[in-house]
Amino acid sequence: MSTRRTVLAVLLLSGVLALPASGQGYRLRLDSRVQHAAYRGVRLDSVAVGEIVTGPDGGLLTPDGFAVRCVVGEAFCRYFPPGPVRQSSPMVTSADLSLWGFGVAGLSIRANGRLATDLGDEDLWPGNEPDLQLLEAYAEYALPRVNGRLGRQLLANRLGFVGFDGARLAGRVFDFGLQLDAYAGLGLARATALPVTSAALDPLDEFQPRKRGLLVGGGVGYGRRGLDLRLDYQREVGRDPSVLFSEQLALSGFFQPLPHWSFTAGADYDLANTWVGNADATVRFTSRFLSAQGGLRQYRPHFDLWTIWGVFSPAPYHAVHGTVWVTPVRPLQFRGRWERFAYSASEVSTALVRVDDDGWRLGLGASWTAREGLTLDLGYHEEYGPGASSNGVDGSVTWLPRPGLSLSAYGSTLERPLEFRFNEADVWVLGLDAEWEPTDRIRLGVGGAHYQEDRKRSDAAAIDWTQTRLHGRVTLLFGSGADRAPLPRAIRTRPRAGVSR
Repeated sequence: MSTRRTVLAVLLLSGVLALPASGQGYRLRLDSRVQHAAYRGVRLDSVAVGEIVTGPDGGLLTPDGFAVRCVVGEAFCRYFPPGPVRQSSPMVTSADLSLWGFGVAGLSIRANGRLATDLGDEDLWPGNEPDLQLLEAYAEYALPRVNGRLGRQLLANRLGFVGFDGARLAGRVFDFGLQLDAYAGLGLARATALPVTSAALDPLDEFQPRKRGLLVGGGVGYGRRGLDLRLDYQREVGRDPSVLFSEQLALSGFFQPLPHWSFTAGADYDLANTWVGNADATVRFTSRFLSAQGGLRQYRPHFDLWTIWGVFSPAPYHAVHGTVWVTPVRPLQFRGRWERFAYSASEVSTALVRVDDDGWRLGLGASWTAREGLTLDLGYHEEYGPGASSNGVDGSVTWLPRPGLSLSAYGSTLERPLEFRFNEADVWVLGLDAEWEPTDRIRLGVGGAHYQEDRKRSDAAAIDWTQTRLHGRVTLLFGSGADRAPLPRAIRTRPRAGVSR
């Protein structure tokens, strides 16, 4: 789709959605974001063996200084010179519409979609295909104790993000604290709003199903003051019910025995592969001056049976972690996080190679908020793992000179020596952001960031990745009378280094 047709489609869609029938209530949110970026990769090239030269350190090089890989018996050696610089200006416009007032109490319609394009000469930015995506579109009928939906829906539970085209029914059993949930329909690809048959998933090639699977699932929960328990089940099969895509079971809970203490835990079990997937348990203490949490967790990626990845039997890793927040005075807060992790045995023999199977990560930081609307944040993070290590510092300053206006400056450094690669790199980032909300219906934002990289290589392949990226954003909110809710509050500061709540 050309840029002109894309912009025209957005305008037409906005006009149609903003004109509901008489007597209907509506709420429409339009959000457009655009950025300009440059990037480059590498390309595969070759050179005749007779042209190879030996470098000062004994390595093999091309005549112009690129490190090469030569195979005994072959007439050519291969190397990777820099590719061309590519310019891209991706733009994404999303629309979120809610309609009600159809003459039936409790009936409403919800639709959410996005339109993506590249304003440059070439469509280079990943994720722009398909350019038009329908994320959600369903009719909902809500009663005091029962809620039903029909259409395209996205759910989030212990088993992850679930998408399907079908029906869902949820309700509460009187005042017993018991909650029931059931859904069924044609499944969408994992963690997307695309069917698994979409052309955008072509890299799956011959493993890609030719028809969408049938998804069924549900859950039962119990909630009382200080206690929440939930059991979830989900199964997906092909059009032939004997062809199993996936089957999972999950249990999760929250318990607060004392005012300042809480305990959360959960685990999911892959019934198709007969192993435990993700599991975690965390204890947390919260008070005015001190908050702390610690726990254990296991992570194992989940793959549907029709993919090739499951045959590799992904090894889980286990971790112990702890986080502390200290607030000696209200404007000032210190934080710290530490985690130690180790992978389970992969059951693969590598007699001539020794590879680490454990690692650790930590983060330290502090933030200070002044009464004049000024917030400063500084953090340090470091990580060492089986495949690589990294460390860096980042900081930000955010100022609110007047209500509705936010100005931010941020910077960061990253040093990433790569254990399994030939080079190391240092990256510095400096950026500015501004956001203005003149009314509760409009929000405007602009910003830019400069990325400077020093790639440490002894040959000519030290690619210069230095670039400046610019971005802009416009958010518009339309609504009917008192039913129009204000725009959600913006995030005034950038994510803090190494630690998140």
